[in-house]
Amino acid sequence: MDAQKDKEREEGLVSSESDDAELISEEQADASQEETQEESQEGEPETSIKPEDEDKRDWYVIHCYSGYENKVRYNLEQRIESMGVKDKIFDVVIPTQEEIEVKEGKRRVVERHVFPGYVLVNMIMTEESWYVVRNTPGVTGFVGQGNEPTPLRPEEVAQILKRMEAEAPHIKVTFKMGERVRIVDGPFHDFRGTVAEIDMERAKVRVMVNFFGRETPVELDFLQVEKA
Repeated sequence: MDAQKDKEREEGLVSSESDDAELISEEQADASQEETQEESQEGEPETSIKPEDEDKRDWYVIHCYSGYENKVRYNLEQRIESMGVKDKIFDVVIPTQEEIEVKEGKRRVVERHVFPGYVLVNMIMTEESWYVVRNTPGVTGFVGQGNEPTPLRPEEVAQILKRMEAEAPHIKVTFKMGERVRIVDGPFHDFRGTVAEIDMERAKVRVMVNFFGRETPVELDFLQVEKA
């Protein structure tokens, strides 16, 4: 009788230990699954923009009708806002440069488009962003080979930005070699002569002036001369 009770107690103990082992194994599996889920969540980016997308940004050139550059930029900026593509289209730029021109003896500074009929767009090229830009009123197409938009090379972008950021305004030259010009400033004011040499780097022009019956070369600044 006592032996039978001992046997029952032993079987109960074994069963209890087996249940405890299964319970511990399930708890460990749950803990492992929770850790895996936490690690997976920590590895996910907070936004839908992937870090590698930063490397996909490029500057593209779009063509529009000359004189409509500002209108196209306005239209495109409005579409970027309304269609929610700020994460794909980042900047719209019209390359401009300050220019000094002399007209009727008066100097004035004007802002000129460096590339009339073209607008620069910094964007990640996708089907969606292409659609937004291409279907903007006033845009006639992307600049590229065939139907494939071609991004600008980094050196081309740097050159354009450098030109836009130039401190000294560009001087518009309205005359060319061999043309008759009038001197509008300096000791030879109101003299007329012929352009013999144009030095773009130094912004100087050499004019042959008839002085005391003989042709005399006079070196002047671009701003001292205008087309006669």
